[in-house]
Amino acid sequence: MATAYKQFTLGESLTAEQKEFFNTNGFIHFKNFITQNTVASIVEASKEVQRKWIAEDVKKVNGVPIKYGKDLDGSTLVQRFAFINQHHPTLSGLLLDPRLQSLLELAGSGARIGDKEKDGMVFNHYVNGPESKFTKMGWHTDGLRDIFYGGRVNPMLNVGIHLSNLLPENGGLRIIPGTHNQSLYQFLFRKKYFLDHDEDPNEVAVIPSAGDLTVHDGRLWHRVAKSEVIGEDSRRRVIYVPIIAGKYEPKHENSPTVFYQRFAGIVK
Repeated sequence: MATAYKQFTLGESLTAEQKEFFNTNGFIHFKNFITQNTVASIVEASKEVQRKWIAEDVKKVNGVPIKYGKDLDGSTLVQRFAFINQHHPTLSGLLLDPRLQSLLELAGSGARIGDKEKDGMVFNHYVNGPESKFTKMGWHTDGLRDIFYGGRVNPMLNVGIHLSNLLPENGGLRIIPGTHNQSLYQFLFRKKYFLDHDEDPNEVAVIPSAGDLTVHDGRLWHRVAKSEVIGEDSRRRVIYVPIIAGKYEPKHENSPTVFYQRFAGIVK
């Protein structure tokens, strides 16, 4: 059974309590990782990249499809950026924070920040409006992608840097603590990947404030709940960057689209 939900402060090294909490639950929440000024700078940087990608009609980055949608005023917006760290110095610079290095030990020997692997730094922009294409995401594990890449499930963490203040009614990350230690059968078949959206009796809502950082194990079952709020108050921005162990597999502009990403339309 998972321990009670707690919040911590991230320094340049992890405490014994923080490591024990993560190892037991498969996730951890750190308050006030970045300042509100930094949050504002990151949001502005994402808008700069968005303007450029819309103008250039960018469809994929390093083989990863870019998800477009409509904002509340009907204008086009990017709702899921991939490898955004490679397209703005503010975002690449964020990964130089030495506190991020302290998280590597949670993934084991040889772990690294995956700024050139998987989908790189992903920037998600959710808004619950009449024409939004990205409001929720069904139950899944991030570790499944290793199977689609043709390998075994390697240690991987997803580091979330949150750019919006959330309440439970705003939706957001829902996790099932402890499922990072499940059997392979449960890993593959506990839920119908991306198709199941129902609340789980064991799920926990991760409710961050702008500037917070979370980490969850890639083998952990999680989903993104749809906001019950409509309009501007539903707007939610979050960055995810992987921490990876195992073979180094950087992507490049000629990388193929992974099989499961061809079905991105099931994510609404």
